[in-house]
Order: sequence, then C-alpha cells, then structure tokens
Amino acid sequence: MLPRLLDPFSEMENTVGNFPALIHNGDFNQKTFVPAVDIYQTTKDVIVETTLPGVNPEQVVVSVEGGVLTIEGESKREHEIDEKNYYRKEVRSGSFFRQVALPVPVQEDNVIAEFEDGVLKITCPKADENKSKKISVKVVKKN
Repeated sequence: MLPRLLDPFSEMENTVGNFPALIHNGDFNQKTFVPAVDIYQTTKDVIVETTLPGVNPEQVVVSVEGGVLTIEGESKREHEIDEKNYYRKEVRSGSFFRQVALPVPVQEDNVIAEFEDGVLKITCPKADENKSKKISVKVVKKN
C-alpha cells in the first residue's frame, strides 16, 4: 500500500478555515462546525455552494464585504436526547461560521443566496473589470 501524500496547503487551509469559527463564537466548548464549500467561476459569476442539510434557511446569514464572503447560522435539533447511548454521532448541530476570500472582485450589492434541498448556492456577479482606457498622446511643439 502506498503512503498517503500530505498536501501542506490543504492542511493549512483546513486549519485556517476552522479557526474563525472558534474565534467568532468565543467559546471553545460550544458546539460549532465549519461547513465545507465549493467555489467556482463562470464567465459572469463566482458561485459558492455548501451543503447544510437539516438547517432552516431562515437561520442562515450570508454577507459579502471587502471581497470576503461570510456564511453563518445555527442548526438546531429540536429533539436532541442526551440519554441515547450513541455508538457514533456524526450529524452536526450547533452554530456554524465560514469566511472565504473571493477570487475576484464582485458586485457585493447584487449577491444572491438560494437554498434548495439542503444546498446553499450563493451567486456573486463579477464586478466589471477596469478596462484600460487608451489615451492618445498629443505632441506639443515649443516656439
């Protein structure tokens, strides 16, 4: 069996990605999780998708400021039973927080967030690129 190759950048991204949630909540003992995101571009938009199964869309807040996308909210389990003798408990509940820097400037006031079948899809229209303006040079002769 071949040894698993470590990707130091992936490990660093995971560590840094988890850090804001801990700082944001201020309580290391509080249940928190950091949702995984997929980010891709089309010609007109930057798209961010994350799965939030069982989360009430009204409990999700999405914002974009200074080129940074923030997703935060809370997943509540109404009938959590502490007496259960869990063999394994992987379904997450509690608050969540995720910030990601967007790869290109976007029109922050026109961002759209849609929630369907447990998937949050955030569409960020790209900002118009600053097109270089051609300036003609006028030759001036001194008398």
